[in-house]
Amino acid sequence: MDIRTGDMITLRKQHPCGSKDWQVLRIGADFRLKCIGCEHQIMLPRTQVEKGIKNIVRNGVKISG
Repeated sequence: MDIRTGDMITLRKQHPCGSKDWQVLRIGADFRLKCIGCEHQIMLPRTQVEKGIKNIVRNGVKISG
């Protein structure tokens, strides 16, 4: 899956604040994501993020989903 730092992703499961949109801050074995709704940052394993992605937006253009 082609995900880059700075991409905006939409996950299937929403954050407690109600937002499903996240910004990718770090990529590796774990992803660091920042919630667009409340700016909370989390680290999730790569496998969990890749399973939960609905779509990817890069530079305002929808890449996948």
